[in-house]
Amino acid sequence: MDMGKYRAVFLEEATEHLAEMSRALLELEKDPGCAESVDVLFRMAHSIKGMAASLEYASITDISHRFEDRVQAVRSGDVQLDAAGLALLFRGLEGLERMVGSVRRSGMPPPPEPELAAVLALTGNPPEGTQKKA
Repeated sequence: MDMGKYRAVFLEEATEHLAEMSRALLELEKDPGCAESVDVLFRMAHSIKGMAASLEYASITDISHRFEDRVQAVRSGDVQLDAAGLALLFRGLEGLERMVGSVRRSGMPPPPEPELAAVLALTGNPPEGTQKKA
């Protein structure tokens, strides 16, 4: 199997998805209640997760899954998205961009980012800005 071919497709599509995620986050800065932007974030993170998993890029799969879970919690109304929560999603996006850039430069899966994974995790006390609704 020619992994270079699949890696090139992954890089092209992941780059497009990350750009869509960036646009959606910028829209959420203007309109935090924009359900369409939340849906875009979810779909793009889900797509990146699937593509990364198929190439065994475990670290990208993990971070995109955690990002997707956090967006799903907003989407379902379990948590409210405020400025701090939006900053957390921007941090997740920056992490994914960094990881995809690492694949672009080295052709290898990037190392895990446990600190970013912990920040995006939904277990335990939710980070500031994504408090559960009362």
